[in-house]
Amino acid sequence: MRTPTPLACARRRWTAVAAAALIPVTVFAAPAHADPAAEAADLRADLDTILADPSVADSGVVVLDPVTGEELYSRDADSPFVPASNMKLFTAAAALEVLGPDHTFDTEVVIPAHRGKPRTVQDVYLVGGGDPTLSAADIDALAADVAAAGVKVVKGDVYADDTWFDDERLVDDWWPEDEPYAYSAQISALTVAHGERYDTGVTEVTVTAAAQGGAPTVDLGAAEGYMELDNRATTGAAGSGNTLVVDRPVGTNTIVVSGSVPQGAAPIAVLRTVDEPAGLAGHLFERALEEHGVTVRGGVEQGEVPDDLRTRVVADHTSPDLAEIFVPYMKFSNNGHAEMLVKSIGRETADQGTWAAGRVGVEEAVAGLGVDTSGVVFHDGSGLSRTDRVTANAVVDLLASTRDADWYPVWASALPVAGIEDPFTGGTLRARMVGTAAQGAVTAKTGTMSGVSALSGYVAAPGGGDGLVFSIVNNNHTGPAPLAVQNAIAVRLAEHLGHTAPAGTLAQGARVQENPESGELECSWELTC
Repeated sequence: MRTPTPLACARRRWTAVAAAALIPVTVFAAPAHADPAAEAADLRADLDTILADPSVADSGVVVLDPVTGEELYSRDADSPFVPASNMKLFTAAAALEVLGPDHTFDTEVVIPAHRGKPRTVQDVYLVGGGDPTLSAADIDALAADVAAAGVKVVKGDVYADDTWFDDERLVDDWWPEDEPYAYSAQISALTVAHGERYDTGVTEVTVTAAAQGGAPTVDLGAAEGYMELDNRATTGAAGSGNTLVVDRPVGTNTIVVSGSVPQGAAPIAVLRTVDEPAGLAGHLFERALEEHGVTVRGGVEQGEVPDDLRTRVVADHTSPDLAEIFVPYMKFSNNGHAEMLVKSIGRETADQGTWAAGRVGVEEAVAGLGVDTSGVVFHDGSGLSRTDRVTANAVVDLLASTRDADWYPVWASALPVAGIEDPFTGGTLRARMVGTAAQGAVTAKTGTMSGVSALSGYVAAPGGGDGLVFSIVNNNHTGPAPLAVQNAIAVRLAEHLGHTAPAGTLAQGARVQENPESGELECSWELTC
């Protein structure tokens, strides 16, 4: 898979301009007649034409009227396909069903029990509870609370306790070559979230050019002092090519920087994963304790609070509720969040923070919503696994069934919205279907990996009616992902319901904005949206 590009996004006020190039797609005029049967026939014919595009290989496609149950279109609806991030739809529904939209995650600081205010303690424990949003600032606040509780000296060690989940860090069939990148970070119940998108288990590495011939400066961000640095890079002449590579070799906790960066170039920032995220959390906590006047005489270790130890909680942090977390999770297809939710579901349903227990919990919750899961293989929660399987029918059944759930508004508002520039609204669809009938009308979950692409969601009816539910899952294409084909289907569905392109834009359905994606990964994984 390709190396993601540097992070350059900021929440709410993000003003980066999307690519302006436009690519033509086939124009399908809205039917002139009002005969529903004829309109449906025209729709089926047009979708057949769109799917005849040579960029498409194997596809499962279903379009459903969720009110009447009428299937307006179906192609290979029960064939199993690798879903990529469309798997997150199943994880999300299960999390809302099992945990609930008001669910929060707690992180605690525990010390041995004392009478009164303890000045000196033997050890201190930072105990994770599966919070996917715990930031370095939150850890600093916890350390401040420990100091405020009267603790002045830790004679022993700072322990990072992440045993709320098991110690299996990666799904068994994830590709090892993906491990340095944020979309394949290790999963831990105690992890540090970076930025306003809450990327877990990572640090931001910044490389700044030096004078020509010199080694560039490398800042390891939050992991400074926790990770090792192997800087092999050089600074080339001004205007020379940028061949910089920032890697974390598998099995190491070392950032290796190689290649050349041109003199005078702007600093380059990339996200890279850390080995043992709980260790990084413990490192930051120990450093924060020292900054708040608490002397730590020992070191930082990973370990569980002993069962026979009488303890006292001296600081705690509660995450935002799941409804709020769902926005960065779904809008930006956050793999770490998905896997933490799976293990949290396992904790809730079987008191086991494992993938095995979580997968069972997810399947049972989805089946409880009335979805036929016989064609679905749940191997992870994010869709990064190529063992996962879904059918277009199962995806559509899930999308239709969620409309009756009391948590549906949370679910629906977390999905990306086509053509809306604000990344916290448009998400992975912010640069797709701009200026078409689908803009603002289509809310859907994307999914892209090498040879796999999907788009599944809703087309709202004009005026807020019931609209349509659809799923498009493409597998085995050898070129770029057939995003234009997916866009064209979504636009045609919007036109079928009576939507038109926004005033002042190109004719409805005539063009679709080119998305700056490689076709290999989700744009959010490549940090281009």
